[in-house]
Amino acid sequence: MSLSDELYRETILDHYHHPRNRGVIEKPSTLVEGVNPLCGDELTLYLQVEDSKIKDIKLTAKGCSINTASGSMMTDAVLGQSIAEAQKIIDSFKHMMLESREKDVSLPENMEELEALQGVKKYPVRIKCAILPWNTLTQAIKNVSANNSEKSTKVEMS
Repeated sequence: MSLSDELYRETILDHYHHPRNRGVIEKPSTLVEGVNPLCGDELTLYLQVEDSKIKDIKLTAKGCSINTASGSMMTDAVLGQSIAEAQKIIDSFKHMMLESREKDVSLPENMEELEALQGVKKYPVRIKCAILPWNTLTQAIKNVSANNSEKSTKVEMS
């Protein structure tokens, strides 16, 4: 295992064992459940948006280390960002994971930690584990943008 692979592994394990922004927001702008029935990953994302900025984001996850670590890294990356900036981060992450499978991608400096998840591309069945939190956040942003905060929604990967 190369030094960079080892560092990536340590980053993922740190976020798995010590997930950031874990918990519940009592009165979120919206909440979205994400489910991958093929592997059993489940998560609930709570999003609080004020003045088009992500004021708070919390996540509860049950599932594999990749899903939990990806969700933890995602919440760190978007907390405090504007909705527009959060969407750019989502797009960059998905490009890294889905559109550039053959090569590693360098992300902007403020997103470097997310590069740890590039190793998941070696295991195509695990990519959905890494993407589930991001698809759930995308739906949460759609809910807030559509002023659809009264109902919770569900994202299902298949």
